[in-house]
Amino acid sequence: MAKTKKTKTPIESKEIVHAPARPQLITETIETNYMPYVMSVIVSRAIPEIDGLKPSHRKLLYTMYKMGLLQKDHPRIKSANIVGRTMQLNPHGDMAIYETMVRLTRGNEALLHPFVDSKGSFGKQYSSNMRFAASRYTEAKLDPFCQELFSGIDKDAVDMIDNYDGTQKEPVLLPTTFPNVLVTPNTGIAVGMASSICSFNLAEICDATVALLKNPKLSVDRLLDILKAPDFPGGGAIIYNREDMRQIYETGSGSVPIRSRYNYDKAENCIEITQIPYSTTIEVILKKLADLLKEGKLKEVTDFRDESDLSGLKLTLDLRRGVDPDKLMTRLFRVTALEDSFKCNFNILVDSAPRQMGVLEILTEWIRFRMNCLRRELNFDLKKKKDKLHLLLGLGKILLDIDKAIKIIRHTEKEEDVIPNLMKGFSIDQIQAEYIAEIKLRNLNKQYIINRIAEIEGLQAEIAKIEEILGDELKMKALIASQLNEIKKKYGQPRKTQLIHADDVTTYVEDKTPENYNVRIYMTKEGYFKKITLQSLRGNDEQRLKESDEMLFEEDTDNLSDLIFITDRCQIYRAKTADFDCVKASALGEYLPAKLGMDEGEKPIFMRVQSGYPAGEYFVFIFKNGKGVRIPVTNYETKGNRRKLVGAYSDASPICGVFYEKEKAPFEIMLINNADRAIILKTSLIPIKSTRTSGGVTLMTMKKGQELRSALRNIDEKYDRLKGYRKLKLPASGQLLADDDLKILQLKIES
Repeated sequence: MAKTKKTKTPIESKEIVHAPARPQLITETIETNYMPYVMSVIVSRAIPEIDGLKPSHRKLLYTMYKMGLLQKDHPRIKSANIVGRTMQLNPHGDMAIYETMVRLTRGNEALLHPFVDSKGSFGKQYSSNMRFAASRYTEAKLDPFCQELFSGIDKDAVDMIDNYDGTQKEPVLLPTTFPNVLVTPNTGIAVGMASSICSFNLAEICDATVALLKNPKLSVDRLLDILKAPDFPGGGAIIYNREDMRQIYETGSGSVPIRSRYNYDKAENCIEITQIPYSTTIEVILKKLADLLKEGKLKEVTDFRDESDLSGLKLTLDLRRGVDPDKLMTRLFRVTALEDSFKCNFNILVDSAPRQMGVLEILTEWIRFRMNCLRRELNFDLKKKKDKLHLLLGLGKILLDIDKAIKIIRHTEKEEDVIPNLMKGFSIDQIQAEYIAEIKLRNLNKQYIINRIAEIEGLQAEIAKIEEILGDELKMKALIASQLNEIKKKYGQPRKTQLIHADDVTTYVEDKTPENYNVRIYMTKEGYFKKITLQSLRGNDEQRLKESDEMLFEEDTDNLSDLIFITDRCQIYRAKTADFDCVKASALGEYLPAKLGMDEGEKPIFMRVQSGYPAGEYFVFIFKNGKGVRIPVTNYETKGNRRKLVGAYSDASPICGVFYEKEKAPFEIMLINNADRAIILKTSLIPIKSTRTSGGVTLMTMKKGQELRSALRNIDEKYDRLKGYRKLKLPASGQLLADDDLKILQLKIES
């Protein structure tokens, strides 16, 4: 078969013609191509109107209203049915419409006053994992609270427009009888702007609006007294700062810090968190807790779990023994979303234009909106009543001669002449004549007509009242105020969110635990302190001191030790090794009286690394009057971490020496007076007194004018020549040394 020659189609045979390039400013391109989308998102999607609803909310609720789902006896119907009907007004995907409805339901717990009475699983606002069931499984109807949204909608209270295909009418706004814009929380992200409106307590909003109706010049301070702070559906506790709240009320922008609320179960030793901030979810908190546990930064907690059920949210933390729950929660507030902030950005559409307003300005705009709705409702009622009155006045004219009216109708040959003949016979207009002609034959009796005419006086009074209200703005405001008071009485509920003043909040201070390492500490007679690392001491043990100064104490310890310093003014100062800076041996060190804030002229005379206050250990105080006493260390233990303790020992006589006796380890001390006489005794012979300020008992009797000048420990180390006398049966403890012994001692002291 011969091949046929392929011919080009007319389109293929044409040459490609490129469109001509036309220079255009980028601003013109954006305005032409992008601005319609921008305005559509701002006006028709993301930003709520003054009625507190976005178009998606309004279309859904109005559809349910037209389906009769606000009627008290109407049963709940399948959510899928509602979603399908809503698509006649809102041409979006069914899931987008259903998700909108989910947030409005009672089961989701996202609103203080839900609009949809729901049955089935609708998820929870505080959980991202707790998903809602499909629309074919759930049922819903309008909550009775929605009566306040639709009141007057059938009385021309708001404008009605065509839907997207012109087959139905829908409201531009809903005539809410309360400031729903501040009661229903709302967030949305548009193009170039966003809106984030927190919820307020309905009762407080009603009171604030009534106060503004009565006093249009209401101050922000007075508003803060009435409308204290936002009220979130999830509860929690607001850390209240009046100045920060004032900024939100004035500008519509700011941040509201919210803390979780918890209970401590002492029997189970666990923390139960029952309310979390509205701006977070329980999964975010659990993830952060898990991260902290893995990093070893949550050693106080042995386990945590989500115990949320039908009764509500509950997150449980099991604690280790001895953990302070309040202190732990203070730290968790800082490092987890258990404390979060709600960012306020009150962007609202007013007359289809976005405006950022404070609370006072929003309430003022809502009052203007509500006044217009109420005026339209009253005009609608007024027209209805005037029309009815007009008919009844015409009916009243035939009361005088019903037979005449019947005769006119009976003797009129043509049907189209009935109305003109009635108009002529009774001097009434066409509307009145039509009404009379339509009366049933059974109602053409005197009793029926008299009863109908009796309504005239009531109608005239009602018309006069409505006209009076329409002519007086104050009376219209009073009517709005009475409606608000009724709403408060019917639907008001206590606050869910607690207020905590910022001054009463315990803030978390990060634990800056210093690094631990081995050090050697020194204290000199003049009151200088040195902390030197052991590495720094290698090959350089020579210490620099001031002239005439000498080393009193020296000890090896670590950087996290507790230190005590006893001074010559009967006071004890506590410190930690980490409080002091490391120095070199060539430095003088830190001056303790200045570092510890001692009194003028006060000097330290004793230093010790103190690890606890065990029973059976004592401080030994020797006084210049020859007396001494042992005080149990337990007497110096305090409940708080006190840095200074006064009245550490008796001030009856100046202190001569301070020693520390460990449990069952007495030692010998030598007391020397200013007459070069001495005594050696064991500390176990010194009486124990339970009172810190006890003056003690006499250890060495002295003549007039004599006093102790020193009390010495480690005698063998300090005075080598006394060792020989010990071998020669030194006098027993408590006895005076012989004169020859004192001479040798005196020579040593003088040298």
